[in-house]
Amino acid sequence: MIDSHCHLADEIFEADLEAVVGRARDAGLTGAMCILAAGDTGEASRAERVRSLWDRVSFAVGVHPHQAHECAAQPAMCAVGEIGLDYHYDYSPRDVQHAVFAEQLATARSLALPVVIHTREADDDTFAMLASEGGGVAGVFHCFTGGVERARRALDLGFYLSLAGIVTFPKATDLREVAAYCPDDRLLVETDSPFLAPVPHRGKRNEPAFVARVVEELAGIRGWSLTAAVERTTSNFDALFGRKPASAR
Repeated sequence: MIDSHCHLADEIFEADLEAVVGRARDAGLTGAMCILAAGDTGEASRAERVRSLWDRVSFAVGVHPHQAHECAAQPAMCAVGEIGLDYHYDYSPRDVQHAVFAEQLATARSLALPVVIHTREADDDTFAMLASEGGGVAGVFHCFTGGVERARRALDLGFYLSLAGIVTFPKATDLREVAAYCPDDRLLVETDSPFLAPVPHRGKRNEPAFVARVVEELAGIRGWSLTAAVERTTSNFDALFGRKPASAR
């Protein structure tokens, strides 16, 4: 079982990181994707501790739309992200967000790396930029929250959809429809921890162990066994991010 998007190097986990990692392993996780912000030296230092505690963690590095005005060089990791557009807060001017997004798509293409997409209240521009600037780039829409039509647009571009704890919320009817609609080979699961804890942990700090609840919800929606849900989402993660089995390392 893989948590395809978490922020384990966030300072909120610093005090009890070892226990968080232990709970993730106890929940059956075999790995996770930890998202890092380019240029954040404090987070980079904490990422080294994450790596020392859990060698099956992969890392993605990118410039979030909120920090687009602070764009910095990115090290080559297994993915570029999270990147994209966010018009909800407009912490960065939209023209700057567009320029940085285009630059990072070009970086991903040049490095042959997938991208992790963040989009909020910017769907039309995000899809337009992926269509015009993202040719040849694979990736995932992380923490997908749209309906079936938006899912179709992402899938038509060749992207995966990653579902987070929101799919367990009672009012998330549209998202459960997406969970049923998405092809078997395009689904991922994530926590986006420390945010968006699933039911019954809603309101608490989220952590990678809780991805098991997302897998359980997905299995119920699609009529899969838990084993099948774990195997399919793990296989999809490996296909997108090129993770090698431990025996091949």
